[in-house]
Order: sequence, then C-alpha cells, then structure tokens
Amino acid sequence: MPEPAADEEPPAPPARWPDGAATGVGSLPGTDPKEAAATVVGELPLLPHLPELPARGVGADMIGRTAGLLVDIAVEVVPSGYRVTARPGKDHRRAVDLLRGDLDAFDAACEPARPGWVKVQAAGPWTLAAGVELHNGHRVLTDAGAVREFTASLLEGLRAHVAEVATRTGAQVLVQLDEPTLPAVLAGTLPTPSGYGTVAAVGRNEAQDALRELVSGLGVPVVVHCCADRPPVRLLAGIGAAGIGIDATVPAFRGDTAEAAALDALGETWDAGTPLMLGLVPAREPATRPQLRDLARPAFDLADRLGFDRSRLGALAVPTPTCGLAGAAPDWARRAMALVRDLGKAFVDPPEDWQAPLAR
Repeated sequence: MPEPAADEEPPAPPARWPDGAATGVGSLPGTDPKEAAATVVGELPLLPHLPELPARGVGADMIGRTAGLLVDIAVEVVPSGYRVTARPGKDHRRAVDLLRGDLDAFDAACEPARPGWVKVQAAGPWTLAAGVELHNGHRVLTDAGAVREFTASLLEGLRAHVAEVATRTGAQVLVQLDEPTLPAVLAGTLPTPSGYGTVAAVGRNEAQDALRELVSGLGVPVVVHCCADRPPVRLLAGIGAAGIGIDATVPAFRGDTAEAAALDALGETWDAGTPLMLGLVPAREPATRPQLRDLARPAFDLADRLGFDRSRLGALAVPTPTCGLAGAAPDWARRAMALVRDLGKAFVDPPEDWQAPLAR
C-alpha cells in the first residue's frame, strides 16, 4: 500500500457512531473493573462505555469520580457529602486512582479488536455544582463565580481525560455529560443546608450557556443524559450536543400518558437530525422476562407518533438501559446490555413481523 504524501492530512474521524450502536448509561454493579470492562466491551462492541463502579464507595460515585477530573480544584468528604478543600487529600487521590485503574482495565479489555468508538461519562456542570459544597456548607450552585470556575476546571480536566482515552484506545471518544439534577436546578427545588429553604432557580439561558461552553470546548462529540421524568429536551437541544439521552419509558413520553409538549420537543430534536439515546431496558430485573419486541415498543411508538419512518431508528436512536445499572444484580446487568445490543440491531434490520404497528 503506498504511503500517504507528507503533506496529506490524516482522514477525519467519523462524525457519528455506527448505525445500530447501543451503549450503557455508565454504572454497573460490583467492584471489579476488569470484569466490568470485559463485560461492556463484549456486550456492546459498537459503542462500549468506560464502566463506573460506585459500589466501591468514595471517589467511585458520579460526583466523586467527576471531581477527581477537576484541575486546580480538590474535594474532600464531610458528613454532608463532598466539599471543596484547599489541597488534594486522600479522598481526591482515591478518586484519581480509581479512575486510572478503570482506564487500565478498559484499555486491556479493548485488546485485540479495538472499537471504533468509546464513551466516557462525567457529571455535567449543574449536577456537579449541586452535588459539591463550598467551604461555608452551601452548594457551589449558590455562587455564580464558583460555578464558572468549576465549569472551566471540568472542561480542562475532561479535555485531558478524553485525550488519554483516545490515545490509549485508538478510538473516537464520545463524552456523556450526566445531568440528572438539572430539572431541580432549573425549578429551584434543591434544599438549602438547613432544609428550611431552597436554592434559587438557575435561569434557562444561564444553564444553557454553561453546557454550550463545555460542548463547544471539548472538541469531540458530546451527549447530555438526563433520566428525570421531564428532562429539559429543548434546552439540551440548543447546546450543540451530538445527542440527548432520556428514559423513554417515563409517562411523559409513552402510551396514553404521553404529553404533547414532551413529544413535540423530541420531534423537533429528531427533525434537526440529533439522535436520542433512548432508555428502553429496565435498570432492575423485572418480575417477568421481557421480550425484545415489548422493549422496542416505546421507540417504535415514538417514531409512529412523530411521523418518522421506523427504518430511521438505526440512525436516530441509540438504545440504552433506562438508567445506570449499579443497583442491578450482576446477571441482569449483563442481560440488560445484551438486550440493548439486540435492540440496536433490530432498529437497523427489524424482524419482518415488527413492521406492522405493535399491538397495544
């Protein structure tokens, strides 16, 4: 094969993950990073994610893990949770060490067949600001200047993390920002330390600007995940994200309880060509063994309601569990990942008997 010319630019990375890809939300049960990484890479070959194992405790949960990425900001654990501290201590170092070990295990699991894409997760700026306290015991969220500092620090830390993951795996990195607390931040329903009041609501424009800054500054595709009952889809659709993750089984999006405004927001997102990561497989094992066709129902119903051909789901939807799998039994966690993988395949090439509308 001829060598490329010296001045020839390397090929641009793919703009989007492969059609039919499926992935996990992030967390898994257990404490063994090697086992978790091997399971993820084996079950989700098109878009494996760097596993999170919060059962290991301090520094392995979403807030502590993300705080370990921060540059020039450190946290420690106090009785009420994570709090900013003057210099990195054992809690901060533990978070850094755990993430380093997780990446070592993930890198090894990706041998010998390197995936084309990998996903990493971190708390978004608003969930992080709501989950960490300042020295005075109030949430970072209460200080606009501190929020800006945290957002800038998170951006710098994530850039370094993404660069390391890309170098070690050779894959295109997709970043998932987890914002489960964003609806409460916007609504002003988070309690103050005393419990007698609530933190003032953050304006939608302010929330959107911080997220847009992160998305534009990372230089890689970013999806934002919010598994709340009513995620702010329109807000998230305006930040330049490569995708939006939701729990597609919540009442606002499915069946007779679907809300017109919620469906309209999803339709506008798809009209703009932005894929949705659809939470379809239960995060906990259900009482009866689910059938793949039943798990696909919310996605096909959504396409039908919004006027999109079901054949487009392979490009417009990435199936996931409804939320993280940390609370699942290990056998169900593995089964859930296999089911989302099979859903991804079915979205690209649905069985013949799935072409007709699903019976209700």
